[in-house]
Amino acid sequence: MHPVLFRIGSLTLHSYGVLLVAGVLLGLWIARRRAAATGLDADRVWNLGVYMVLAGLVGAKLWYVLSDWRYFSANPGQLFSMEMLQAGGVFYGGFVGALITAVAYSQWARLPFLPLADAYMPGVALGHALGRLGCFFAGCCWGKETEVAWGVTFTDPAAAQIVGTPLGIRLHPTQLYEAGAEFAVFGILWWLTTRQKFTGQIFAAFAILYGVVRFTNEFFRGDPGRTMLFDGAASLMQVVSVALIVLGIVLWLRGARTPAAAPARAKRKA
Repeated sequence: MHPVLFRIGSLTLHSYGVLLVAGVLLGLWIARRRAAATGLDADRVWNLGVYMVLAGLVGAKLWYVLSDWRYFSANPGQLFSMEMLQAGGVFYGGFVGALITAVAYSQWARLPFLPLADAYMPGVALGHALGRLGCFFAGCCWGKETEVAWGVTFTDPAAAQIVGTPLGIRLHPTQLYEAGAEFAVFGILWWLTTRQKFTGQIFAAFAILYGVVRFTNEFFRGDPGRTMLFDGAASLMQVVSVALIVLGIVLWLRGARTPAAAPARAKRKA
């Protein structure tokens, strides 16, 4: 729609980057605010959040490269191109990178992982929703061709140049589908924070809800480069989504059987 907000000389400000940064900062702020409720030190939660963002960016880019390795192995120069820098990457790659960082940090700092995950998940959902709005403005992650009344037609040549968006064709607004669903997920998680029964419940709910959202939305995605499996019947993202749903269900059932006591409030570091 509007991949470039404005240009000042050689400086170009992209809408995706602005919304991505806004989502990250808002997510970190929410996680810091949630720290006390989960018995964690707010400064440590914020610091870990910064590490997770950096790891998430690396993971998203790495998954993006691996998902289209045939192209990048034949064109290694593209790994360091401006197009690669502008590409958003793959959310699940970022999620895995951030998750590994959180697990490693929790082990190193001797912090309980599930309370950390509970603190971050509402912010992750809201930040991801803003990021998907950025995808819509940039034109990436587009949907399949459609005749539905709410289909969108991209016309900005910059979108085609930067991410290869098809122009002049009515497409499913898959970016808006996922953004709207993620706003709803955030609302559910925030509602659940005031009714939490066991440690890990917020993380489990996010895993189930986002897994369902992404699994469903993949049926409407039309952008190339996604790894397809089973003769094109499903994508790798759908397989990962199923794994995330299973993980969430296991955590939920385990927590429901053995609910943990409310976490003690952590002492603030001097």
